[in-house]
Parts: sequence; structure tokens; C-alpha cells
Amino acid sequence: VGQAITVTWRGKPVFIRRRTEQEIASAQSVNLAELRDPEPDSARVKQPQWLILVGICTHLGCVPLGQKSTDPRGDYGGWFCPCHGSHYDTAGRIRRGPAPLNLHLPEYAFLTDTSIRIG
Repeated sequence: VGQAITVTWRGKPVFIRRRTEQEIASAQSVNLAELRDPEPDSARVKQPQWLILVGICTHLGCVPLGQKSTDPRGDYGGWFCPCHGSHYDTAGRIRRGPAPLNLHLPEYAFLTDTSIRIG
């Protein structure tokens, strides 16, 4: 719980984070009217504890920080793109900065409790 890994899929980084109860609660409690690209947390995950995102900022294609425990995670506890200042929350939704859209979601399926297939 609380750990994150980055894998490569189709040449792109994919962020996989096992969210904490606090991260899940934070993502679920957001007022959707405040979001630039409104999307409920439930539409972004298949299982609340697992968040799987394409790790490319939707502004200019940088790779945001936030996968390592020592990385800055921005003002909303998710990811931060230092190139132009985009802040993403614990559901990968854009909250501040120039990025126009949430971090993209790859197609994926849970094969077992401990294995997923991306694509």
C-alpha cells in the first residue's frame, strides 16, 4: 500500500500506484464542478486501490514526478510536472497548471489478484 511502479507500454511510461485509504478518500471527495476535465474517481479505476495511468503530462508530453516517495507530488498529492507546473491529484486528474486534460488511462484488465494486462 502506497507504493508505485513505472512500466513501459508501447514506448510510454505507465504509472501503477497502490493507493492508500487516504489517497482513495481524497480522490473520491473532490467536487467535480471544480475540475477542468471532470471525471469521478470511480470512472478512472476498476478497483479503488489500484490506479493505472499513462505517465505523460497532457500539456507538452513531459513525464510528471510523483512515482518515487521522495518526488514532489504537487498540491494535490498525485503527480507534479515541473516543466510547466501542472498538478494532478490522487486520481490523475488535472487540478492546476496548463495541462488541459487528466492523465490518460490505458486499456487494462486484471488477470488475477496480482497480475494485470495492459493493452
